[in-house]
Amino acid sequence: MLRDRRGLTVSTRSTAALEACERAVEGLNGLYGNPLGAADEALAADPACVLAACVKAGALIMSADRPAEEPLREAVEHGERHAAVATERERRHLAAARAWLERDFARAIAAYGRLATEHPRDVLALQVAHTGHFLLGQQALLRDQLAQVLHAWDEAVPGYGYVLGMYAFGLEETGDYRRAEEVGRRAVELNPSDAWASHAVAHVMEMNARIDEGIAWLDETGRAWAPDSFIAYHNHWHAALFHLDRGEVAPAFALYDARIRPARSDVGMELVDASALLWRLLLRGHDAGDRARRLAEDWARRIDDRYYVFNDAHAIMAFAAAGRDEDVARALREVEASAALGGTNAAVVREVGLPVCRALAAFARGRWDECVEELFPVRHAALRMGGSNAQRDVLSLTLVEAALRGGRADLARALASERVRLRPASPPAWTITARALELAGDAAQASRARHQAEKLRARASGAAPGRAPRGETSVDARLAG
Repeated sequence: MLRDRRGLTVSTRSTAALEACERAVEGLNGLYGNPLGAADEALAADPACVLAACVKAGALIMSADRPAEEPLREAVEHGERHAAVATERERRHLAAARAWLERDFARAIAAYGRLATEHPRDVLALQVAHTGHFLLGQQALLRDQLAQVLHAWDEAVPGYGYVLGMYAFGLEETGDYRRAEEVGRRAVELNPSDAWASHAVAHVMEMNARIDEGIAWLDETGRAWAPDSFIAYHNHWHAALFHLDRGEVAPAFALYDARIRPARSDVGMELVDASALLWRLLLRGHDAGDRARRLAEDWARRIDDRYYVFNDAHAIMAFAAAGRDEDVARALREVEASAALGGTNAAVVREVGLPVCRALAAFARGRWDECVEELFPVRHAALRMGGSNAQRDVLSLTLVEAALRGGRADLARALASERVRLRPASPPAWTITARALELAGDAAQASRARHQAEKLRARASGAAPGRAPRGETSVDARLAG
């Protein structure tokens, strides 16, 4: 048997098959190209190359998408037919993928994680585990799984930059922003085309409301991303969020049209980002027009997936943005039905996902109190639905908006206080604070909070802020009280 570039034994004697597998893994690590196509090339060169089936399975699992289930089954079954010639490591890959097929997502990802720990240079197992920890909301493991294997990596090992990029994201999601940025920048230095490492640093800037830096960073690093990157649209989504924080709606729509959703797509993760942006615009009172209609049409074709509730929640957002009340109701019924199924997703639906989806549906119908009562108890537990801190922030935004629209002054004030302390440099946090203060009848403090939002936006865009109202510094003192 041959060995790959990191010294791991592979179940093939075909150098052509091994070379194609290396290209598949490289494309998967870098999130570009056609890893599935390269894996198929490996199988064409040697049908008994079980690693190629493992690569296909890993790539399909990472999509967390119902349409990927059948090709995943085919890849796993192909590998199992050749299990007699596979290495022990490859057989464990197949067992982990089989667990995913059985909808036991948690068991599958735990198996990939153990593989990575025991074979620390198995970058395929490591990346599937990393993605799975993200999908399942296992924040600490986003960081710690990488920390467990770094002893086996350095700049001499191919793929080291990708490992650092994953580690940077884990550090960011667990709140270690300084180290996350340091590690992420190092990963980009080693491999400027690494869009995931660039994404990790952008997350740091998002969480710290470093708006102008975030836009500049994504613009600068984006020049090196592969033309066929399949994560670039998500980085452009982050750029759109920065523009929204700066109060710039037109650039956000422009990014949606040109970069985030330039063409119709049925890819789950692309639909999620499109929905998340349009929902944020809806929360701010902006009509997405035909964009929402087209997006809702694409979600409608897969309304009965019953596969991953994080996607279901975003489908409801899209239907609501398009004013498709019947589809909102139908999607909610499908989520309710999925709670009765077996597997990891059903458990998450029952405990967290269903209240979240009910809250979104209530918001779409203008039932503000119902939205609050469903969402408030589970907002922090929504981590179990997966996604990043930045993605799940849409739930906090929905909750405070429902409180404001429902006239619940005390709750709105409390949520605004929480938000402005988490993101004191965020203009929208101060705008929300101003609205909450107005609702509470404190016009003077609301005016000062609005000025703070204006000042921060001006700073982010390089403009000069207007004159401060008298007593501006009392805003912080009032909030501290």
